[in-house]
Amino acid sequence: MRRALVVINPIAGKGRGRMTGASVDLARSVLSAHDYDADVRVTTGPQDAYRFSSEAAAANVDLVVAWGGDGTVNGAASGVARTSIPLAIVPGGSGNGLARDLSIPFDPATALSIAATGMTRAIDAGELHGSLFFNVAGVGFDARIAARLAEPGARRGLVGYIFATVAELRGYEPGRYSIHNAYDVEGKSLVADITDRPALFIALANSRQYGSGAQIAPRALLDDGMLEIVVVEPQSAFSILRQVPAFFRGTLTEGPRLLMRSAAAMEIACSHPIHFHVDGEPRTGPNRISLTTRRGALTVKVNT
Repeated sequence: MRRALVVINPIAGKGRGRMTGASVDLARSVLSAHDYDADVRVTTGPQDAYRFSSEAAAANVDLVVAWGGDGTVNGAASGVARTSIPLAIVPGGSGNGLARDLSIPFDPATALSIAATGMTRAIDAGELHGSLFFNVAGVGFDARIAARLAEPGARRGLVGYIFATVAELRGYEPGRYSIHNAYDVEGKSLVADITDRPALFIALANSRQYGSGAQIAPRALLDDGMLEIVVVEPQSAFSILRQVPAFFRGTLTEGPRLLMRSAAAMEIACSHPIHFHVDGEPRTGPNRISLTTRRGALTVKVNT
């Protein structure tokens, strides 16, 4: 019998622990029906998903399943990245950006069946100041929002994101950023035309969207060896609101105060320590941090 680890985050999305017992039983039942002996573990802290997944990778299990949001997926994926062990996703968060881009069904039983029987696909990972991400990372205001949403008891989902954005905008002072040493997938130098420019935030996208259908980088591909760099400069609330429909339609394009570039590697510099996030997990780095694409770093299970 094959071995699987299932990592469940009981506070992801709207569940807040109410379905933990049922989720454990469902995971064991579906995977057992497909000849998997499932070790199901429930997280109690933000580092558990990575710890459980790393231990499973060291034990050379056959499959790791992450049941939760993008943060849970990030931790579990980081533990098996650069190994041959596939990661499957059961969407259980408020945004589920990576699961949406991979077309993973939201029904848990169906997603678990794909975990057991689906085909494998290699996707890229980004690495920002030593931290891996698989969906979207961000610098600046983006990271402030991530930090607020990561607070215990914070309201999740699209409504929570809107409330956090409005609250943070009141006192946020945009930084000035420069991009240096940008390279394409073949190692060729790219012209860096972003120098000492003010930015509300910089999104670094491996997939197209944050989640909930909000697509910050419609051109992003999960397996092209490149990351999409979206620089949003300070602008009026009216200007931001005017772009919201395109944001959700997946038709956002470069324009005034919105720059879009592609790169496989680069450095981001600022005059102060840089606050950033990886798949919604907040981090703080020095005033110069490096971004690198790790091509084909993660094997995922997808529908056939």
